[in-house]
Amino acid sequence: MRTIAVPLTLINLNDDGFHLLVEIVVFGVKYWAVVDTGASRSVFNKTFIEQNSDSIVISNKEDTNATTLFTTSSTIQTVIPKLKIGKLVIKSYPAVALDLETVNDAYVLMGHPRIVAIIGSDIFHKYQAKINYKKLKILFYPKPD
Repeated sequence: MRTIAVPLTLINLNDDGFHLLVEIVVFGVKYWAVVDTGASRSVFNKTFIEQNSDSIVISNKEDTNATTLFTTSSTIQTVIPKLKIGKLVIKSYPAVALDLETVNDAYVLMGHPRIVAIIGSDIFHKYQAKINYKKLKILFYPKPD
């Protein structure tokens, strides 16, 4: 099992805490995502998915609602052909999307970059992730194919 180390960026939330950001590649372009160990699953920004995916499923069922620290809303779903987090490549990722614009608005006001996703425990658990805060790296341990 090879270890994949991915650099993290620590951002200060106006001296009221911190968030970790990680660079991801989705739809072939680099973007920022929040690392959120408290998120039960990863979510993508609804506007971003609507602009980039050709196969969106809209769901208003209660069982497909997603809740984050920031919002609760109906979700849209799609499959992302390839999601890259550093050298970790996740193919055919079943993505859920919701409105993350309030997060982006707050980040922009604080001088931070916009995000397209919140990476959560579904990915962290599957790839046995460990965060090294001293080195600002997230380590993934993918199982061999």
